[in-house]
Amino acid sequence: MFSRVVLIILDACGVGELPDAAEYGDIGAATIPNIARELGGLHIPNCGRLGLGNIVPIKGAPPDENSLACWGKMAEKSPGKDSTSGHWEIAGVILQEPFPVYPKGFPQELVARFEKKARVKTIGNYPASGTEIIAQLGERHLKTGEIILYTSADSVFQLAAHADIIPLERLYEICGIARELLQGEDAIGRIIARPFIGRPGNFVRTADRKDFSLEPPSETFLDLMRKAKIPTVGIGKIDDLFAHRGLSKVVKTKNNDDVMKQIIAEIRLTSRGLIFANLVDFDMLWGHRNDAESFGRGLEEFDIWLPVLMNKLNDSDLLIITADHGCDPTLKASTDHTREFVPLLAYNKLIKRGQNLGVRETFSDIAQTVSEIFGLNHRFPGKSFLKDIVQTLR
Repeated sequence: MFSRVVLIILDACGVGELPDAAEYGDIGAATIPNIARELGGLHIPNCGRLGLGNIVPIKGAPPDENSLACWGKMAEKSPGKDSTSGHWEIAGVILQEPFPVYPKGFPQELVARFEKKARVKTIGNYPASGTEIIAQLGERHLKTGEIILYTSADSVFQLAAHADIIPLERLYEICGIARELLQGEDAIGRIIARPFIGRPGNFVRTADRKDFSLEPPSETFLDLMRKAKIPTVGIGKIDDLFAHRGLSKVVKTKNNDDVMKQIIAEIRLTSRGLIFANLVDFDMLWGHRNDAESFGRGLEEFDIWLPVLMNKLNDSDLLIITADHGCDPTLKASTDHTREFVPLLAYNKLIKRGQNLGVRETFSDIAQTVSEIFGLNHRFPGKSFLKDIVQTLR
């Protein structure tokens, strides 16, 4: 029925708190709906036509009983609200234990081992926004060469360095050393290189961020497709989140706009298989900075791209749009990810009327659907919605 799947992750674009949100301090989180309310509405008519407003009330995307896509929402079964666990679950791996987090900073013994192995000295070592910590410690870093270490409510070990002080390749090398070290009880989800440029008072992070993720503990649909010689293309930070595993082609990008351009370019180049893309700006630039206005504008820009993308698809393409977690910028007490349902939109040109896919119990429903589409003969821990889509086709 489908020979190609285009899977787009709107990073951090949740649609409402999960039942266990209180355990994560996320009562009231609803990233897209709250942004729409705060801005007095969003102009996202194409998302509305797909059925986004059928999932939850969103000012600017009214419900559409004849939506172009099948629609629903998904709950994360893995504990936590991290990009890594979210993407892994989408690909078929559900964690039983959360990644370790360090709300008071990393233990000094761990930091000392890292400094010795990487031959560096660190400053910082506390939870912070990336832009705030380079504003606070960037000048000292320039004077001393000490690398800036920080974390957040997520399982991340982040290392920021000015490009003039620690060249990019050396920063990546340091992060690779940290990745080798932080295993076992200290198996942090991601080590993140955070290069920046500029002078005191005007530091700017560059697009050369790089994530050093743990490897998934079991096979994902990417691994199985690669074994079956079915093309798998990762666009944006997908490759980093899966520890460079399971992809036959990797396309690096600079921003959301570039991601959309590369998806469209790849549709011309890859006629079958999976195109898997992440739009990171929602999370990295706007969610974590509590910038609801820019987040909303980003959603509107994505909406403009949608018909361009949809016109490039053929009758045997399935477009799936979802997210990995929330990061509600309207909750001003925090800049962290939020524990939310994520949207699920599934579009094919032959759908005659959108089907309500309901509330899915796990992100891995996508993995099982992909498994059925490509005949992977693997049972992922989720329920396929392929039959629900097929019955909507002309």
